[in-house]
Amino acid sequence: MARDYYDILDVSRSADKDEIKRAYRRLARKYHPDVNKESGAEERFKEINRAYEVLSEPEIRARYDQFGEAGVSAGAAGAQDFGDFGGFADIFESFFSGFSGTAGQAGGGRRRSGPTRGEDLRYDLKLDFRQAVFGGDQEIRVTHLETCTTCSGSGAKPGTQPRACATCNGMGQVRRATRTPFGSFTQVSACPTCNGNGQVVEDKCGTCGGAGQKQETKKLKITVPAGVDSGTRLRVSGEGDTGKRNGPPGDLYVYLFVKEDSDFKRDGITIFSEITISYLQAILGCRLQVATVDGEPEEVTIAAGTQPDTVITLENKGVPRLGNPVSRGDHRITVHVEIPTKINTEERELLTKLAEITGNRAGKGVGLEGFLGGLFRG
Repeated sequence: MARDYYDILDVSRSADKDEIKRAYRRLARKYHPDVNKESGAEERFKEINRAYEVLSEPEIRARYDQFGEAGVSAGAAGAQDFGDFGGFADIFESFFSGFSGTAGQAGGGRRRSGPTRGEDLRYDLKLDFRQAVFGGDQEIRVTHLETCTTCSGSGAKPGTQPRACATCNGMGQVRRATRTPFGSFTQVSACPTCNGNGQVVEDKCGTCGGAGQKQETKKLKITVPAGVDSGTRLRVSGEGDTGKRNGPPGDLYVYLFVKEDSDFKRDGITIFSEITISYLQAILGCRLQVATVDGEPEEVTIAAGTQPDTVITLENKGVPRLGNPVSRGDHRITVHVEIPTKINTEERELLTKLAEITGNRAGKGVGLEGFLGGLFRG
């Protein structure tokens, strides 16, 4: 399964276009083959470019957020051109421009101690073969964090309030200056006393133990689109963990896995199956009912003289195209011919006579074994 593009660029799912571009530039500088000669750097660079291709285009990004890799596999391909940000010279310029005077100093902004977005969650869902082909509603049970109703997410006992952390003065951060030959750098880290919250809860809520959140299990009904396959990812907005301090919830990502079917195989939007007919049906031809993924049998014509491994195609009887269920693939049926290993006396006499007639017509004698062996010579 392909790596998550947000993880590749090390950005959150709520990152805006500028954040994504900054992350791309930073990683492109680090892993460009002209700079990084380590093993695997070139592959990493290609991976970074592919992630940026998808996440930098709003429409493609929306498909990726909804369906994962399956939703963008037919999207734009090829390496991203460096012209986006002024060429490779700009990479070196922006990389080295920081090493002067007080390079790398962190800004003095206050760490957010207000609401924060909740974590995204993953749920693995197994589907029957036909459920994946035609889609439909599925009910799942998900356990996630919800805001504690007793303390309304503050973590404090009702009637009390959290106080500002004395260690960081409510900043949520502690800072340490370091001098180097390149200048003075400031290292910023989360406050160890309040864990970066900027607040300390002295009288904790008895329901959630001061966390402001508690685990809850709920039922969800999700709609699986027609044409999904193993590895397809669906996003259910707002059904992840709730955010701290009444922050917005994360999203739920449902990863789909499709069970195998005893009658049908699948490759993309094409369905494959097999049927076996007798040698007489192959010689004389016939009409047969064959099973389809629709559940209704379809009548097919076996032409006289059909050879083993002939493929019959039922057009528009395959898998609906993901995102465009009106368009369907084909159903391809491979025909196998069964040659009997034992025949009774009457059958032998009739086949021997047929072999003689066939041999005489060809101007040479043909024995029964030669006749049967030559019927379906591939």
